[in-house]
Amino acid sequence: MTTSLITKTIRICTTLTIIASLYIQAMLAAKYLDIPEDEFSPFERMIKLPGGYFLMGTDANDAYNGESPSRMMSVKPFLMDRYPVTVGSFIKFLKAKQRYQTDAEGFKNAWVFVKFAPKEYQMENATSVEFHPLDEYFVKVKGAYWRKPEGTPTNISERLMEPVTQVSWYDARAYCAWVRKRLPSEMEWEYAARGNIPDKRFPWGGRFQKNRSNLWQGQFPNGNTREDGWYGLAPVNAFRAQNDYGLYDLIGNVWEWTASQYRTKNTPKRFRLKEHYVLRGGSYLDTYNGRVNLIARVTGRKPAEPHESFHNVGFRCGLSEELARQFNVQHEEL
Repeated sequence: MTTSLITKTIRICTTLTIIASLYIQAMLAAKYLDIPEDEFSPFERMIKLPGGYFLMGTDANDAYNGESPSRMMSVKPFLMDRYPVTVGSFIKFLKAKQRYQTDAEGFKNAWVFVKFAPKEYQMENATSVEFHPLDEYFVKVKGAYWRKPEGTPTNISERLMEPVTQVSWYDARAYCAWVRKRLPSEMEWEYAARGNIPDKRFPWGGRFQKNRSNLWQGQFPNGNTREDGWYGLAPVNAFRAQNDYGLYDLIGNVWEWTASQYRTKNTPKRFRLKEHYVLRGGSYLDTYNGRVNLIARVTGRKPAEPHESFHNVGFRCGLSEELARQFNVQHEEL
């Protein structure tokens, strides 16, 4: 092979490499959208909480999933995100970590509320539909992931203010690490949700208030009356802050992953055989009184396996006071 031919071959290979690189960048831009870096910064802000002693849990007769008994606990000062992580913020993470693949993308499926799933999953005679072992209203939908949370095509650019869903515990942890934060512990989550109001059912106090949270109203699963204005996921700022700490969306909309493993006094054998983590807060499928599904209140909790992804589960980040100082994390004081 002559020198000129070798040189020509190298030039062709170089050109093809550049074209391939530009194509990949174009595909990634199309996949993750062109989001200005600071557009979602206001929804990534943290608030510093003082910590201290508080009464965790409940002695209510309707306690479930290890909510009881109430007990005195203490937490050190820490920081908590004001809002659940949004779709827009999660896209920023994926653009920075272009090789990252969520668990739902890897498994090529995720769990979706059956009424939001594609029509073929709702047919009464469907034989290949797999229902979740702990929730008969969730089906495993092929192709569901953060960009298609219901498994059907959607304009995600119009849903950037919704909490990101179809993210596993591992995905949530990866995002938190990228922003130099972490998932809050279950104890921190409940301390933050209580908003310095001891022994109350909701973040704002003892009585339920309308238009404070995205919960189910009406007959389930076909008769949501949408009294709160939403059917399914709502933007994280659809309602005003839920407590005096200025935190949003603590109960309702989506359950939130925590860093704590799920344990109860009498943990069933099926949970001892597999690793589970605690979800807190309740979602758009729950109610304030437990008439439908679970009770959305500051003590509400349930388990999920860390690799699972759901249409009604998201997360927010926490951070210790020490690491906040070390990383110079911007935050607000009470």
